[in-house]
Amino acid sequence: MSDSTTHAFVTYRRLTADDLPAAQRLSASIGWSHRREDWGFSAHTGIGFVAETAGTLVGTVVCWKFGADQATLGMLVVAPEHRRVGIGRTLLTHALDELGKRDVTLYATEAAQPLCDALGFEACGALDQMQGAAFRAPLVALAANERLRPLGASDAGQLVALASRASGLDRSHVLPPLLELADGIALDRDGELLGFSLFRRFGRGFLIGPVVAGASPDAVHAKALIRHWLALNEGALVRIDVPHGHGLRTWLTGLGLARADTVVRMRRIASARPIAEPGLADGSLRQFAVITQSLA
Repeated sequence: MSDSTTHAFVTYRRLTADDLPAAQRLSASIGWSHRREDWGFSAHTGIGFVAETAGTLVGTVVCWKFGADQATLGMLVVAPEHRRVGIGRTLLTHALDELGKRDVTLYATEAAQPLCDALGFEACGALDQMQGAAFRAPLVALAANERLRPLGASDAGQLVALASRASGLDRSHVLPPLLELADGIALDRDGELLGFSLFRRFGRGFLIGPVVAGASPDAVHAKALIRHWLALNEGALVRIDVPHGHGLRTWLTGLGLARADTVVRMRRIASARPIAEPGLADGSLRQFAVITQSLA
């Protein structure tokens, strides 16, 4: 394929660990804050593709398989000087070919929506990226028999089950390596694990996610799981990505977190299954914050 801007030949291949420094520099060039370690987690848990011209990495995409019928896409980056010549479309096509007949979910920026529309994706929700460093975290009261406690090694299986039910995606592949990178807190009621949230370094600061909890009046369980990390990290830059529909944006704004961006959730359906609302895959559980936008 010839790039009409540089007249250089563009090649496409799998992403490797050796590409991570260049991938991180590429994403930083468009204003993303991802560290090399953040890229490393994506490469370790997903399957990536890159575009190169004259030995320079000019585009990336990563996809994740969740069981035999579900997948997500993300980390789509094309160098500004190489846009509008089909590199993004070709990268997405490579990823979609890899995913086969799976239903595919992604979060698209306004600029990426036309391309996603052209490839058969349909909008089915939205997500707000909230962040801040000067926030207040008043106490969230739980019931007398409910408590927050640190995660234990024996919780891993239950966490995978809860995260899978809440997201509608099989989390058995991505959650264990995520637990190695993150701190976690569990919501417990008389010994029963009701929900959890994770907190880890990400970009220029820290990220809360996923946040998984059952439906409760005024989302009090989710708020307690989020508030825990905010109270421990006042003054640190903290980000949380929350799907629309749970009523958390107003609450988070009141705590001092501002909306930095909004992206559209889109899906391409390969089966006859209906499109589920984001974070509502299980009737009794909610995913109040995602792992990352790429992992949905």
